[in-house]
Amino acid sequence: MFNKTSKPQNRIDSLIGVTTRIEGNVIFSGGLRVDGMGTLVVSADARIDGEVQAAHIVVNGTINGPVHATETLELQAGSKVKGDVYYKSIEIHQGAVVEGRLVHHVADVKGVELKLASGG
Repeated sequence: MFNKTSKPQNRIDSLIGVTTRIEGNVIFSGGLRVDGMGTLVVSADARIDGEVQAAHIVVNGTINGPVHATETLELQAGSKVKGDVYYKSIEIHQGAVVEGRLVHHVADVKGVELKLASGG
């Protein structure tokens, strides 16, 4: 899915916009930015070096860096993650490897406030 052949860079040379759909491989040098929300699938032969953030992430390849799934994360049997994993909901298949911490993020609790009772 993603094939990166050069060192990580701080510049962005290519952009995949919100309304763009890609089928197949993405081969690039320099920086690549993927906009939009939805599902990121990292196939068995894919390797990503860097931080990954998406609402829904399915991993069967390798990610070298932290992973942030704001909704769901599925680590399939062939997946390998070297980095901390942040998730709201997670599914881990037998054979998946995580070399890092698993950090569960619960939904934000709003409107909860504690006040001291006034003596009277």
